[in-house]
Amino acid sequence: MTSALLVRSARVLDVQEGTYLEDHDVLAVDGRIAEMGRTLGADETVEVLDADGSTLLPGLVDAHVHVTAGTADLSSLPAWSPSYATAHAGQIMRGMLERGFTTVRDVGGADWGLARALDEGLLVGPRLLFGGKALSQTGGHGDGRSAGETLLEASPCNPGLGRVADGVDQVRAAARDELRKGAHHLKVMASGGVASPTDRIDSTQYSMDELHAIVEEAEAANRYVAAHAYTAPAVNRALRAGVRSIEHGNLLDDETIRLLLEQDAYLVPTLVTYWALKQEGREYGLPQDSWEKVEVVLDAGLSALERAAAADVRIAYGSDLLGGMHRHQAHEFALRAQVQRAVDVLRSATTVAADLLGMSGEIGVVTPGAHADFVLVDGDPLDDAGVLADPAANLRLVVQGGRVVVDRR
Repeated sequence: MTSALLVRSARVLDVQEGTYLEDHDVLAVDGRIAEMGRTLGADETVEVLDADGSTLLPGLVDAHVHVTAGTADLSSLPAWSPSYATAHAGQIMRGMLERGFTTVRDVGGADWGLARALDEGLLVGPRLLFGGKALSQTGGHGDGRSAGETLLEASPCNPGLGRVADGVDQVRAAARDELRKGAHHLKVMASGGVASPTDRIDSTQYSMDELHAIVEEAEAANRYVAAHAYTAPAVNRALRAGVRSIEHGNLLDDETIRLLLEQDAYLVPTLVTYWALKQEGREYGLPQDSWEKVEVVLDAGLSALERAAAADVRIAYGSDLLGGMHRHQAHEFALRAQVQRAVDVLRSATTVAADLLGMSGEIGVVTPGAHADFVLVDGDPLDDAGVLADPAANLRLVVQGGRVVVDRR
């Protein structure tokens, strides 16, 4: 049965051009945008909503989430029941959709089961592009064991965010296994991190041979690799190995900028997670030693974003929040607006993120043929992208696949 939705009299944002289409109607039919224009016709079978001049922009895209991270104590996740982790994920994903994020890329933790549950309507949340478990070396950012633990939890059903694999043969097998299970991309831990117990942030992880092997396996499956990396040496090694996106990149250098441009790669900063971890991390389970690492990357993040933006690096939106801090997901807009033009912040969460995910023209735009994902907001996000940082106050409507999922009008 055909379903149709008509939004009347909206101020439609063309993100790519950075301009508005005033007093426009948007017609969605069977989940896709079918037509746009002034005073479109509609019969009695079409659901009609009046935007009353509010700003209509594409559904937002968050390119760095962990929907199964129900706690900031990531080392505890492998011991959780999968059903308990799924319950948390359901709540986390519903919150994302209510903040206007209609598509997200999970870079460690989510799997085909969550994606299928969303597709079948068993859970409510954004369109989910998952990478399965992130690949980590022993003692790397995806190895949650403390120094006193020896045994490695290797059960394929544990809800941890990563899996340990060492050596070219093992990383090939692990990469192929995640791709076998439907991974949209692969995630590799190429440096130390904040939430891991035994590594240093300034460490480089995986040999170049191992990184090349992972990239080769992804490319063989027409997929790509996202690399967690903070420091310039770690970032630059990953870029030379052929990864498509750098996650975080807080401590980048001039060589990083050159390589990002040369390789046509993407940077996915996640400023809000450090802001939130510093204020609330311990409250939501972040161990003290991990909390003390936050300072190293917190101050550098905004500076790195400013440098990359000035060089016209392709920058996508990411949040990377954990546990109860997921509610701050939209605050990334306010942080980025300190150093970026409003239109560039908006593009990071729409057209640029869509390009990164391989969905250009499908999401991140309001145009005929695209998925009918859009939001109505009060205010002028082209003047101040920070209006999106407070969805409870400014977000009026969320439509996903032509269906109203949030209505605060």
